[in-house]
Amino acid sequence: MDCFRLHKQLANGDPLFLTGVTFPSEYHASPETLVKLTVYDAKDKNQESSSLVGSATFSVGELLRAKDERLTLSLSSSASSVPRGIRAHGQNMKMSANAAPWYSDGACAAGTVVVSRLKMGEMEEVDVDHITTDVPSHKCPLVCESASHAGIDRENNPPTGPVFKNPICKVYRFQTEDSKWMLVREQMEECTLSFSVPKQLLSLYIQEDMSRVQDLRELGELSPHWDNLRKEVMTRYGGIISSYQETFAELDKITGRSFKPSCCKAQKSLQFIPINLHTQRMRVTCPKKTDAFYDIVTVGAPAAHFQGFKCGGLQRLLSRYEAEKKSFSTAYQCIYYSPQHTAKAQEVLSTMSLLQPLITSLAEQLLQAAQEHSCPGLRDALKNLSDKTEQFVHTLKDELVKSALLALHAARPGYVSKSQKQNPAQGGQHQGRVLQGAEQSPSPAQGLPGHSPATSTTDGTAMCNNVDGSQNPHPLMRGEGAPLKHQDSIPHHKEYDEEEWDRVWANVAKCLNCVIAMVDKLLEEDNSKQEPVPEQQQQQQQLADVIISHNPGTWKEQLCPLVTRLKECVMEVVEKARRGMTFVLLQEAACSIPQGFLLQQRRDVVFSQALAALACGFVMRLYAGMQDQGFLRQLHLVGLVAQFESLLSTYSEEIGMLEDMEVGISDLQRVLFQITEAQTDDFRDLQPLVCGRRDHFTVEVPLPRLVFQSLPAEIREGKPLRVFPVMFNVGINEQQTIAERFGDITLQERINQRNFETLEAYYKSLSEKLPLECLPSFQTQADLKELLETLGQNVVTKKRKNVEILWIAATICRRLNGIRFTSCKSAKDRTSMSVTLEQCALLRDEHQLSKDFFIRALDCMRSGEPRSWLSKPCTTTSSKPSCNNTLFVLSVALGSVQTDSEK
Repeated sequence: MDCFRLHKQLANGDPLFLTGVTFPSEYHASPETLVKLTVYDAKDKNQESSSLVGSATFSVGELLRAKDERLTLSLSSSASSVPRGIRAHGQNMKMSANAAPWYSDGACAAGTVVVSRLKMGEMEEVDVDHITTDVPSHKCPLVCESASHAGIDRENNPPTGPVFKNPICKVYRFQTEDSKWMLVREQMEECTLSFSVPKQLLSLYIQEDMSRVQDLRELGELSPHWDNLRKEVMTRYGGIISSYQETFAELDKITGRSFKPSCCKAQKSLQFIPINLHTQRMRVTCPKKTDAFYDIVTVGAPAAHFQGFKCGGLQRLLSRYEAEKKSFSTAYQCIYYSPQHTAKAQEVLSTMSLLQPLITSLAEQLLQAAQEHSCPGLRDALKNLSDKTEQFVHTLKDELVKSALLALHAARPGYVSKSQKQNPAQGGQHQGRVLQGAEQSPSPAQGLPGHSPATSTTDGTAMCNNVDGSQNPHPLMRGEGAPLKHQDSIPHHKEYDEEEWDRVWANVAKCLNCVIAMVDKLLEEDNSKQEPVPEQQQQQQQLADVIISHNPGTWKEQLCPLVTRLKECVMEVVEKARRGMTFVLLQEAACSIPQGFLLQQRRDVVFSQALAALACGFVMRLYAGMQDQGFLRQLHLVGLVAQFESLLSTYSEEIGMLEDMEVGISDLQRVLFQITEAQTDDFRDLQPLVCGRRDHFTVEVPLPRLVFQSLPAEIREGKPLRVFPVMFNVGINEQQTIAERFGDITLQERINQRNFETLEAYYKSLSEKLPLECLPSFQTQADLKELLETLGQNVVTKKRKNVEILWIAATICRRLNGIRFTSCKSAKDRTSMSVTLEQCALLRDEHQLSKDFFIRALDCMRSGEPRSWLSKPCTTTSSKPSCNNTLFVLSVALGSVQTDSEK
């Protein structure tokens, strides 16, 4: 193993470094295994240059046989060539290498190094007073540093979950106000969800877009104008699908890595992967007190670095896009649909895709119960079928569906509007032009809330679909002819039966009533006790009598025709509604070419990074609170708050990053979590699964059987669990100073104000549904309501770099059992400064850290902070070694970076 000595500017002596190394369990060691230590002298940890000091060799058997399992070895500098890296292996063994001061004029003696076997379970009894420099006032509180799961006390330390790997642990001892000693363990881990969640999302994006293309094909025959638009939209979707498939294939080739370093943030194949996603847990052990632990997730700001920020981020681009979309709809002769209408169309499609197969399955269960002559089974199946069918009917009872079907009818070949029939001369003057309607008929689309008022009812428009679409290949490039009128309303066609849709979906409800009546009749006949029935049930029985008189037989034989008719009606409704909603999305996509597709890709990228971070935090928080019944009640009754702390400035490119992050965090509101029982306890069966569409995603978190059985019934039954994302931003670097003096910080102020309102609404909902006694208790017993009021005051206060916003928001999040996230551009320098300061503040406020030790503790945690170095190898070495190698990270924390590939 390699050790590095780093010069410090101390007056009277050299520093002393203590580090722990654990060999991976897959390496098999024996007492004869040899370990070679090589020590280098590094002038500056930021530089690659280092000089060889010396080396020493020992066997594992010598270490185990030594008194107190401790060896003092002399360093020799006579070797002409010293191998880099660990040359021997051990299993489940930890060693600490203590490099003492060394200087010698001899050719061989170069100093000494102390090697000892370290037992983490005995850390509380370890006397660390000998870990000092020559200056008595400079005590180093770092007790040990390890890079293995073997160094974790699993009995007393709550598990972080099966999705975390490659832990880096540091243990410190600090003095309290009452002169006692507390033991503090820092544990930072990588998360496998950094890659697995984006890969699952990419697969879902591809499936959704391929399904959209298929729906467009199944729209049927359209007029030349609409058919050309359909082909262009399908071509755009094909480009996105091809790009996503290529990215997925590249990600599938990556093995071993479990996070993306910041040097790769603009790499195309990794654009869906979050930057430097890690978890950090601080566990505090105090005398005569219960251990406490504090979790935080650190991640680079979710942003589309590959696409860049020249034109801003998502928030600005989306606002500009919505403002320009109306003019696009005019050029493309489309109806302008608001974002609410587009979202509703996607919701209808998503709901239908879920409910239609579910209704079919429940109908089959009803027939199976009838065949088995099971009264309880019949009742349960009927109840479930009724609930889902009523939900299905309610979803489709929307004016948007009706108006979309009318618009689709108007887009068929040969369609001639009522106004054109009355003005045939005008219709022949110029094919393809939008004609003024002589009669004014109110359009169904005009009655929709949020519909564009650009065309009033006194200036109707109509379209003749007997047009050769090739005459106008691209409406935006026309240089001749009269300008097109805004096709903002749907023309009325007297031959189209506008009441047809109402009858179609109403038939579903009628079929369901027939099924209910029949089931009630069958159950009544089976009941030996005749009891008087209410008037409503008598009416249902009369209806069932009429049906039975024409269809006598067994229960299944009597139910089968009715159930079959119900399924047929549901399928008919699905087909019509799918075509209507697909036509809405076709028009929205046609108006979006090409900017809308680029924005969708950017939004996919940002959301992928945000969801990976959220899933990571949720799993960690779930495993940490598994024994807390108050937390579990809160989880299924209200949900959890996820607080994102952002340290981005409102200057230059970071404005675009902040705009991306704002939209990405907001989009997390579309995510639900669901706890499931894992098939086995195998690691692969405990990985979270993502399902759904862009408008709604569900993350399924499997738990081992015994753990799952201990959960509340509501969670075991699959109740969706909500997460409420909130984001607060305060820039803290020198660029923010420039922005506050000469720039604009309204973006930051708006973000903080909007998210404060969300947090306040969450607290109100929580206090109404759950007693506040279920929340965790802290030493600082500040009232939550008062904290919210203080936060609200700080949000509206004009103050430069008001970090009080972040402090108070973080405190409220922990008091609310929430999930804490901290982000900056790359989750390195600013993030590590924030995390270490928060940890020391928690030690001071909750565990009485001595005031004299506060600065020392802060300096100690920040010295060799691995998070600040995780991405350095990709920029300082040409070979770009894998950053998840624990030994590599350990060498980075000690000083200059040297790897085998550099030899």
